[in-house]
Amino acid sequence: MQTVHHRTIEHILTCHTPACGEIASQCEDCLYDTVQHLSCGNRFCPSCGHLANGDWLTRQQQKLLPVDYYMVTFTVPRQLRPFVWHHQTWAYNMLFDCAVATLQSFFKRDKKLLGSAGLTVVLHTHARNLDFHPHVHLIVPAGSFNKRRGLWRHKKGLYLFKADNMVRVFRGKFVQAMAQAGYRLPPNTPKKWNADCKHVGKGDKALTYLARYLYRGVIKEDNILSCHNGMVTFRYKNSTTKQYQTLTEPVVEFLWRVIQHVLPKGFRRARDYGFLHGNAKRTLQRIQLMLKVRLSPPPIRKLTQKCCPHCQGKLHIIWIKRARSRTQIRPSSLTLKRTNTAMDCA
Repeated sequence: MQTVHHRTIEHILTCHTPACGEIASQCEDCLYDTVQHLSCGNRFCPSCGHLANGDWLTRQQQKLLPVDYYMVTFTVPRQLRPFVWHHQTWAYNMLFDCAVATLQSFFKRDKKLLGSAGLTVVLHTHARNLDFHPHVHLIVPAGSFNKRRGLWRHKKGLYLFKADNMVRVFRGKFVQAMAQAGYRLPPNTPKKWNADCKHVGKGDKALTYLARYLYRGVIKEDNILSCHNGMVTFRYKNSTTKQYQTLTEPVVEFLWRVIQHVLPKGFRRARDYGFLHGNAKRTLQRIQLMLKVRLSPPPIRKLTQKCCPHCQGKLHIIWIKRARSRTQIRPSSLTLKRTNTAMDCA
């Protein structure tokens, strides 16, 4: 286990406890006092991140254009996953870079587009059963913008690009990046990698799907069915049958199955590119005006007013106590057996 794994476990265990700090409120009418414990704020905590998820989804919905949207997915083959695990920061960044470069090259060469794409890219590291399965999803509006000519083009229909053609380019770019960085491709790595490109309507549902795991853990608490006699049973939906299946395993193995998906410290899971990038707001506004999009100010999040449980008066914060230090979990005191991870895929 790495340091980031220990810290994540520590944060989740102390969430909404005195170790995270306290916030005191007082009723303005009856002077009733109440003290609540703060949350940990860890992006992997299943109890935190709901507001962050909603904020990200709202920002992305403000960028939607009245065109067809596609979701392109590039997946790392099983034989390469041990390498990705041991070089996470480099490999994850290359997944972003190679996927974006692939789509941009196709947009610039397509006769109906001939311009730059706008891309929203999200990294996922888990399969439905929580195995280590790194892949990137790209939400792609079927339109391009030529900044030099100030020209917008969009592609109609239910077809964007052929997945087999895109994945060949993606594989070539990733293998080339490995060679330039001094890494060797495992000899048993297949030449054919997996990719998918499907029409997702106007993009809203696809963004909602991707927002589920951005600022929270990879499993919902509702999907953990039981924890009894040192065994954990959880459910997941089979991607083929679309039916729920259950899996029971020792607590330590389940803990590692979940915690292995914690990203390196400071790593950004979701990124925007092209005319959807944060620095291209003027370009996006220009495109929206061309497409006659009705622009509206972003909604302002309304903070709920806490009420006194006795007289229903307004509660006001009187002091906040932040946690100065946390209880340290020694690496030697928590050794997890690594199962169903990239290390077992070789």
